[in-house]
Amino acid sequence: MHPQLPGTRLAAVLITVATALLSLTGCGGGSTSGNPLPADADGTVLIALTDADGDFLRYAVDIVSLSLEKANGSRVETLPATGRLDFAGYQELTELFTATQVPAGTYVAGSITLDYANADLQVEADGAPVPAIAVGRDGKALARYTLRIQLASDRPLIVRAGVPAMLSIDFDLDASHEVDITRNPPIVTAAPFLVAELEPVAEKDLRVRGSLEAVDTEASAYTIQLRPWHLRPGIPFGSTTVYTANNTEFEIDGASYTGAAGLTALAVLPADTPTVAFGTFTTADRRYEASVVLAGSSVPGQGLDAVLGSVTARVGDILTVRGATLLSTSGMISYRDTVTVLVGDNTSVRRRPGLDLDASAISVGQRVEVLGTIDSRPAMPATVLDATSGRVRLLVTHIAGIVSSSSPGQLNIGLAKIERRPPDIFDFSGTGTSPVVDADPADYEVATSSLPLNGITTGDAVQLFGFVQPFGAAPQDFNALTVVDLRARGARLALDWWPAGTTAPFLVLDPGGLVPDLDNPSLGKRHAVVIGGVPIDLLSLPAAPTLVPPATGRTRYAILQDRSVTLYPDFASLTTALGERLNGSTRTLGLWADGAWDGDRNEFIARILGVHLSTD
Repeated sequence: MHPQLPGTRLAAVLITVATALLSLTGCGGGSTSGNPLPADADGTVLIALTDADGDFLRYAVDIVSLSLEKANGSRVETLPATGRLDFAGYQELTELFTATQVPAGTYVAGSITLDYANADLQVEADGAPVPAIAVGRDGKALARYTLRIQLASDRPLIVRAGVPAMLSIDFDLDASHEVDITRNPPIVTAAPFLVAELEPVAEKDLRVRGSLEAVDTEASAYTIQLRPWHLRPGIPFGSTTVYTANNTEFEIDGASYTGAAGLTALAVLPADTPTVAFGTFTTADRRYEASVVLAGSSVPGQGLDAVLGSVTARVGDILTVRGATLLSTSGMISYRDTVTVLVGDNTSVRRRPGLDLDASAISVGQRVEVLGTIDSRPAMPATVLDATSGRVRLLVTHIAGIVSSSSPGQLNIGLAKIERRPPDIFDFSGTGTSPVVDADPADYEVATSSLPLNGITTGDAVQLFGFVQPFGAAPQDFNALTVVDLRARGARLALDWWPAGTTAPFLVLDPGGLVPDLDNPSLGKRHAVVIGGVPIDLLSLPAAPTLVPPATGRTRYAILQDRSVTLYPDFASLTTALGERLNGSTRTLGLWADGAWDGDRNEFIARILGVHLSTD
């Protein structure tokens, strides 16, 4: 992690509170009705998690408790058991974590306890993973850490029988850590920072994993016992329902189906068959709807070993996959920065269950999930996954950079990141129809087809979601499905006054805006806005920028102080609270914001903003 730049952004624990209406009544396709169960006096807490861009390659810790609290002080625990989570593994999706019955009522706060005793933290240094040690601000190794979250006074979490509600809690890894990579091993100083809102994370797919419990073909749905990571049979994290539609795509034991045919094939599988679904939680209907369902041996680690990562080089049928999560059929999960993958003519390649391709579709830069057999012979120089008779799924790939030129149907960009990794770790040899037209990260050609570009032009930062052009077929180098104009969103501002802090962090502090004091002698190493992976040093600006709220839209504002986070409904409430807390003795350690950068006005439009204070 470069010390002067913001590192990992948001890792979120999404808490969704819903009633028992989400449960099915039938089983094995034999339900007499698609109607849900009657509501009772309790609700079901569904907890999911997600993560976003960053320099933590792995952040695996145990969550031992996650509780909700009513105004009268009564608490309810939502976790049936300790769960080990790798927050860095959920950068592009949200995952349903648990489903727990809770009493109806009004909840005004919550708390989360993380156990770092066996944490596995790996940070990026010079493009390579390095194990790190987590310590507290006192320099001592972290053990258990409990953080309380106080919801905004006008936004409590209300759970009623028959009326689902939801609460999203974002664990901001950047705001929670200072990383010193000059130490050996690197030291991660942690002060976990979470913010919350009463809506789910809408920008990402929601993944639901667990063992099959029942299928209701009349309701076009099935129920599972939640197992949010690759758990073998053990304590389930509750039961939930997955609804399907006519266009839901299924892959079951390697075979593809669509709609009702897929649900019928699912219904004949034995109970406890592993399943994975990708979809969305619709707030209108308060139910989870799947767009893709995997089951049986199509689930990674079930019958075949699996590797998830990005292709950084290809020579013939030999792929180099970096940033790899390795999952064996024995249930072992490990992180390997580099895995060699073997493919061939008999490798099944799909972009989605019903779209069959061949191995030429796999090119450098592509994010992949590979099912095969791990060759772990001691004589092997590196981890090898043999997928010559296996399967490869092409996953949506995320790139970012600065536009160098634009024309109808195409953007040329200078690549800043591929899946949050620097482009210089990728070897683009062989990607073009000839060596002279191999993909060039300094002039990367993106096919945008008829996608709206909304005035994006030379010098603008963009983020693109899509698929890499097949190997040996460039140019163009990348086929975009989505173009994100980072002028409107996607910027990240980070400031710190680490480690001493400052009692006077702002030149201006009022509801009209925050202006940080960049001449403060306590200013730390982080003072930048990052747009599309490209930093702007705030000290290079003619004046300190003003942080302002957006004119419309959802916002999240919070203050972390003494292991307690307080949420505020609007910018005015946040600035008022800061004015009251900054009493001459309370010190500010850091400030982080997500939103949009307006260079012409020297303003940062902050949709998410957190401030870290300390009195110790």
